[in-house]
This record gives sequence, C-alpha cells and structure tokens, in this order.
Amino acid sequence: MRCIYCNHTKLYTLNTKQLKCAKCKRKFSPKKLSQKQNIIKCFCENYTINQAKQKLGINYITIQKEYLSIRKYIASFLENQYNQNNVISYDEYIYLPQSKKRVKKNIFDAFNFLTFEYDTKIYNLMMPSLEKYKTQFLKEGVHEVYFKEFSKFMMFNKIAKIQKRDNKIQQFWIFFENEIKKYLGVKYAISVVNASAAISLALSSIDLKRGDKVLMSVSTFPNAPE
Repeated sequence: MRCIYCNHTKLYTLNTKQLKCAKCKRKFSPKKLSQKQNIIKCFCENYTINQAKQKLGINYITIQKEYLSIRKYIASFLENQYNQNNVISYDEYIYLPQSKKRVKKNIFDAFNFLTFEYDTKIYNLMMPSLEKYKTQFLKEGVHEVYFKEFSKFMMFNKIAKIQKRDNKIQQFWIFFENEIKKYLGVKYAISVVNASAAISLALSSIDLKRGDKVLMSVSTFPNAPE
C-alpha cells in the first residue's frame, strides 16, 4: 500500500492500526479507506443509501455524507466541463411532484430550472423559489389569478431553444421524474417546502385526534411541538 496523500511507499503501522507515512508524516486508516471505497462502489452501481446500508452494514448518516461528497465532486467536474463547451439547446422546466400537480396553489412549491444541453450532456440552473410568495398570495386569495397568469407566461414567454421535440433535455427530465424516488430510497415521494410542512403532513397521515399524545425527542426544533 502507498500513502494516500503523497504516494510514498514506506508506511509505519501504529498501535491504533492506522498507517503513518515516513515522508509526509500524515496518518490514515486502512479500514476507513476500505469503507469509503465500498461506498463509492455502491454509488457507482446505483445503490440507494438504504440499499448500500443493508449491503455494507454501515449506518445511514455515514453513507449519506459520502454520497453527498461524491455528488459535490461530480457537480464541480461537470461545472468545468459545461464552461468549456458550447450550448446546443436550452429549455425552462418547472418540476412539481405528480401528487401535487392537480392543486393550483401548489404552483408555489414548484422548482424552476433552466436546463442546457451541451456535448450530449445536461446542465441545470435552479431559478429563485416561488415559495416566499405563497403565504401572501394565498392570504390575499389571488393564487387562482396567479396560476392563470403563470400558465400564460410559460406558454408564450418561456425561455427555450430546442432543435427537435424528442431531445436530450426532454429525456433527462423524464429520467429525473422516474429516478428521484429511487434516489430517496422510497417507492412513493411527496415534496414539501420545509421541515414544518413535513411534520404536519406526517402527523395528519396517522389520523391524530384532539387530546392524543405525541412522544418526541427533547432535543428538537421549537416548531416540532407546535
């Protein structure tokens, strides 16, 4: 084995079972290194976090952190690739989970993307969220009007440059819609705007009645007991 930092061949085994490099004097754990390699392998083989957890016997948080780290490296690499290529086509896309598409006021929970195709690859820019307008618009009862105007805007003013109907951007978003549930490790998924909404939805799903007791951790956010 070589040093993972400087590639030197001379290593010392410490009492802690770590290895120390004779050249750069840095330490590393072969066990942790092997664990990280196994997690990377699971990531490359399209295992979800839950599937990797079951396969490797490692806790969920550890795998989640490694997956997020890998995704950041990939995002950084692709950012550089995008900057070095010419854009072939682009389109504006509004993503809203299937379960929320029939309710007009849920338009404020949508995610707006500008999607670019370059060199057979896809690059996404997330636009500012509409969520900050939700409370005001619903309170004033103008969400119906906003929904109609927004629909008109997307029909006549949407940013797009598409060479053909069946394109890479369209294929990407079909793939995304299908794969987001696999990424989350669940069969069904409902998107919510924040943790408070998630707690409210979870509690409503178990049919709580007035006076029922709910047990929770003493270390939590103030909005949880509310």
